[in-house]
Amino acid sequence: MTLAEYLAAGQARVEAELDRLCPPETEQPSTIFRAMRYSLFAGGKRIRPILCMEAARTIHDDVPGIETVASTLEMIHTYSLIHDDLPSLDNDDYRRGKLTNHRVFGEAMAILAGDALLTLAFQTLGSLPGAKPDAQVRLLAELSSAAGAHQGMIGGQVADIEGEKQPPTRDLLEYIHRAKTGALLRASLRMGAIWAAASDAQLAALTAYGEHVGLAFQIVDDILDVEESSAALGKTAGKDAHQGKITFPAVYGLDVSRQMAQAESESARAALSPFGGRAERLREIAGMIVSRKS
Repeated sequence: MTLAEYLAAGQARVEAELDRLCPPETEQPSTIFRAMRYSLFAGGKRIRPILCMEAARTIHDDVPGIETVASTLEMIHTYSLIHDDLPSLDNDDYRRGKLTNHRVFGEAMAILAGDALLTLAFQTLGSLPGAKPDAQVRLLAELSSAAGAHQGMIGGQVADIEGEKQPPTRDLLEYIHRAKTGALLRASLRMGAIWAAASDAQLAALTAYGEHVGLAFQIVDDILDVEESSAALGKTAGKDAHQGKITFPAVYGLDVSRQMAQAESESARAALSPFGGRAERLREIAGMIVSRKS
C-alpha cells in the first residue's frame, strides 16, 4: 500500500468513527449538530488521528478502541479551527476551500459548535468502553494539557495574538508554535502510545518524534502561507504577513526555514530508531509533512 493509499484508508477509518460519535443532524437541537458536522466533515487531512492510530500500531498490531481515542483529537482540532476563523481572532472567510463556520451559521452558533466539539471530545474519552481507569485518566490529562492555556494550544493562541505587530523574536516564535500547533501533534503520538500500553522508553521515543514532527509541520505551514495560493491552501493565503504574525519566514527567512523543517523531519525519523521497521509509516509521514503543498 502506498503512503497515499494508507492515508486515505486512515482518513476513512477516522471519518466513520467521527460519524458514529457526533450526533446526526436529525437530533435536537438540530442547528448545533449541523454546524458541528459542517466543519467536522469539511475535508481535513486527519493527520492527528492518523498519527495517534499509527503510534498505537507501532506498539501492537491490534489496539481495540484506538479509532475512538484518535477521533477526540480531530474534535479538538476542528473546534480550534472554528474559533480561530472568527472575526475576533483571525477573521477568515474560508477554511478547507469552504465558507468558514461563522459565515454559514453566524458567530453565535459557530462559537457554540466549537464549544460542543470541545466538550464532546472529553465526553468521549470519559466513556471509553473497556478502558482501564489509569489509562483513561492519563488520556484525559494529555488531551486537556495539549489543548490548554499553560503550554498548550490556547496558550499558543494567546501569544500569537499578543505578538501581532511586535518585533519577531526566536524565543516567542518557538513558544507560539510548540504550544499552538506542536502540543496537539505531540499529544497525538502520546495518546496512541498510552492507549497501546507503551513502555516508558517507547513513550519517550514517540514523544520525541511528535515534538520534532510537530515543529516541522508548523514551519511548513508558515512557508506555505507565503508561497502558495488561497486556492491551493483552501484558506486565505498571505494572512500571516498581513496580520503581522510571528512566523518562521519572518524570523529566519524562507531558505533557512526550509532547512529547519527538513532538519526537524530528519530528527523525527531518527527518534524512531528503537522501533525498527514497525515505525516505517511514521517515517514516511515525517517526510510527507515537509514535502506537502497544502
